Amino acid sequence: MGKIGFEEALKRLEEIAGILEKGDTSLDEALRLFEEGMKLSAFCQKKLTEVENKIKLIVQKEGEINLEEFKS
Repeated sequence: MGKIGFEEALKRLEEIAGILEKGDTSLDEALRLFEEGMKLSAFCQKKLTEVENKIKLIVQKEGEINLEEFKS
């Protein structure tokens, strides 16, 4: 996927969703966009899991931070 950050991946994923929702692309293009979107989605999920694990480590080490504060 190259060097792309979480924010960029999320923005591109939103763009792809918008394009696909319009429904005015060819089947081949829609399939290509869907595949790209799935890769971006997996990338974002991986990044979020990494951040969650880091937060858990910080909580375990520090013992003062309440993980509930980070949940929305």
